[in-house]
Amino acid sequence: MKKIKIAQLGIEHDHAPAAMASLRQNPDLFEVVGYSRCGCERNVGPMYDGIPEMSPEELLAIPGLEAVTVETYELELTHYAAMAIERGLHVHMDKPGAADSAEFDRMVDMAESKGLVFHTGYMYRYNPFVTEAMEKIARGDYGEIYAVEAHMSCPHVTSKRQWLEEFPGGMLFFLGCHLVDLVFRIQGYPEKIIPMNCCTGIDGVTAQDYGFCAFVYKNGVSFVKSCASEPGGFPRRQLVICGSRGTCEIKPLEASAPGEFFSSQYTERSETFADPDGKTPWGRRGEIERSEVHGRYQRMMTAFASYVRGEKENPFTYDYEKRLHKMVLASCGVDIDWKVD
Repeated sequence: MKKIKIAQLGIEHDHAPAAMASLRQNPDLFEVVGYSRCGCERNVGPMYDGIPEMSPEELLAIPGLEAVTVETYELELTHYAAMAIERGLHVHMDKPGAADSAEFDRMVDMAESKGLVFHTGYMYRYNPFVTEAMEKIARGDYGEIYAVEAHMSCPHVTSKRQWLEEFPGGMLFFLGCHLVDLVFRIQGYPEKIIPMNCCTGIDGVTAQDYGFCAFVYKNGVSFVKSCASEPGGFPRRQLVICGSRGTCEIKPLEASAPGEFFSSQYTERSETFADPDGKTPWGRRGEIERSEVHGRYQRMMTAFASYVRGEKENPFTYDYEKRLHKMVLASCGVDIDWKVD
């Protein structure tokens, strides 16, 4: 099958080099024809060697261009994605998009009206154990889900933590959005969203570098936590799914590993199930299983290719993306009507 002619808009997003690496590591799927710096972006890494650089306008006018990856500054993602969609291009846009719900909705609605693939960079969607957990939830293996606990922290440098002040909710907007995606996929809309984002004040930082939000459901409370000031936070990233028949703990959600792909990862999981009579002996713990080494963005971009080619249907619908974006903003403390009937 013919390769997808693709280019990258923007290089400032933290995931930009990895997205480009994944495109280049799949020459049977993608023909990478260019990249552009957007706005005041300056730094260009070795991942772009040999790829033509041009302005966003020149890039979007490339004859035969079919798709773009949008990897610019978070608050400008939606603007540049909309530019590409206006020109009839399929879009992979990194997370989480604009801080304006109406702007985000207009962009997604335009993609839907044109029948274009709109795909977002929530990186745990293609984690192998997360994928399996979603399948087991759908089958009812864990029983009735009453709680989800999700952590995604790291020790950012002082300047990066202060930079979070540019976003509503700070760290919750920047990284916690990945976790909100997981909670929403597993449990849907909560009855109440309680944002508790705050500032640690470490090193004089005034941004909300500690993101925390609780989601109240009829049968329990779930939460997400994303802190930029946590030593050892990266290997402690985890997802815990609690159900009436079993508990699944994925920890670490990702750990660095040697491998052929840029940002190679592995993850570990343990599951504990109740006996047929519904009882679980004290101290029972499931065996720890380790996944194969995989590229975090490799799975994401190959999935995008399958949607563009029409080989698979994107399971993350236009409506889902709009609902999720509103839920992310509400988790950041934005006063928004987040529950859509």
